[in-house]
Amino acid sequence: MSISAAQPSGPGSATDSGSDSVIDRLLSANERYAGAFHDPGMDAQPVLGVAVVACMDARIDLHAALGLRLGDCHTIRNAGGVVTDDTIRSLTISQRALGTRSVVLIHHTGCGLQSITEDFRNELEHEVGQRPTWAVEAFSDIDQDVRQSMTRVRTSPFLAHKDDVRGFVFDVHTGLLREITAQ
Repeated sequence: MSISAAQPSGPGSATDSGSDSVIDRLLSANERYAGAFHDPGMDAQPVLGVAVVACMDARIDLHAALGLRLGDCHTIRNAGGVVTDDTIRSLTISQRALGTRSVVLIHHTGCGLQSITEDFRNELEHEVGQRPTWAVEAFSDIDQDVRQSMTRVRTSPFLAHKDDVRGFVFDVHTGLLREITAQ
């Protein structure tokens, strides 16, 4: 398995001679956005008092899928949407400093973490000469991994609010959420 990122090719790609890089295009889009931007006058506390932990997969338009608007929630995304120490860190700040009380966990079908293993770390170590300090958190059973994430939230001593924690699997083909119950 190759762990190097594929370079985009074709019209408009960063490898096209004379074209802007992806980051340059993002900066141009930001300038257009800022030109029409109006300060919504909100603070950092989410209106709905909820934090959503989800996978970083580019196919998931999380706010649209959940009917959320700017300011409604805290969104924490990582590979797999798994609950790691850094996720607990973000949830703790979200709850204790910014007033959230509910946690929604969302994994999804066709997740890349189902197709790799913890050997990914060995491959990285071989390639770069240093072993990552983090775990890949790969999984084969998506429902079980959602349950594990719910358990990590519910057992964390740092989180003040653990009574409204629910986990789901997002189907990337239908857009529907399927709730996972704790066992």
